[in-house]
Amino acid sequence: MITIYTYKQCGTCQKALKYLKENNIDVTEKPIRETPPTRDELNAMLSAYEGNIKALFNISGRDYRAMNLKETLPSMSEDDALTLLTESRNLVKRPFLIGPKTHLVGFKVEEWDACLS
Repeated sequence: MITIYTYKQCGTCQKALKYLKENNIDVTEKPIRETPPTRDELNAMLSAYEGNIKALFNISGRDYRAMNLKETLPSMSEDDALTLLTESRNLVKRPFLIGPKTHLVGFKVEEWDACLS
């Protein structure tokens, strides 16, 4: 089972959903603000991105800028960063696609082709 966390007003999320539909890939869609990724899912994604915690953050979002995370994230503990992602749902990079063998954040066709083909 593959789950995709999206925000309905996110153009990138809409492109990802269109890609999935066009490629006949069955997923369960969850609204990221109402039902964010679990701590276990965040940990799995972090492992897939080889510990690069910044990859899980929506660095172009207002909350990221307002919290000055560009400056504070590099010195933050992994545990504190993951807690921040679970508490502030706008900080999670989207779309967030996760399954047993699937771990993708953001939407880049080449990466999705490589992972989902």
